[in-house]
Amino acid sequence: MSWFSELLATFGNFVLSIISTLGYGGIIILMMLESMVFPIPSELVMPFAGFLIAQGKFSFLYVIICSSIGSIIGSIISYYIGLYGGISLINSYGKYLLIDHDDLKKTQAWFHKRGELTIFIARLVPVVRHLISLAAGIGEMKKKTFIIYTIIGATIWNSLLAYLGYVLGQHWDVIGRYTRELDIIILLLLLIGVVFYIYRHLQKRKKDKLKKKQE
Repeated sequence: MSWFSELLATFGNFVLSIISTLGYGGIIILMMLESMVFPIPSELVMPFAGFLIAQGKFSFLYVIICSSIGSIIGSIISYYIGLYGGISLINSYGKYLLIDHDDLKKTQAWFHKRGELTIFIARLVPVVRHLISLAAGIGEMKKKTFIIYTIIGATIWNSLLAYLGYVLGQHWDVIGRYTRELDIIILLLLLIGVVFYIYRHLQKRKKDKLKKKQE
């Protein structure tokens, strides 16, 4: 068994123990963490909740309500961390992170124009949904719009996973195994994007230095 499989198994046991012990409250807590930067995969939380629905231990309605509550609480916390902590960090240390004021302005302009679609789609994408609320806060997206589209996207995603867990029954954990490859692919794409971003900014700095020397 690879280290990733062992990690997934550990998370799986953690999810099972929290939900088994705290019931609906466990779903709220886990989905709150999942909507922040904590690596709690909803692909483990919601299918297991769906399995418990099939067993008659949970209500589908309450599972969706609790999961949506957890998702929005975690997302709002991340949003405010991005809004206050993220912007302050960029203003103070952005140059060390290769992020300048223009990048911040572009991010804010993006969320002002395309924030609704960005949030909705991001809620359905593994890995990205852990970070999108921070980005929305940094982008100063309108709070009301952010909350509305977060609820819509999160509820659709949570409902789908819970339903799949309900249908699969005791084989609910197969969802986590099949989606882990997708998680890895998306993570690699994000890393490639970060590397490209760093390369582009280093090239820009070189050009700016050359221009100053020529002047």
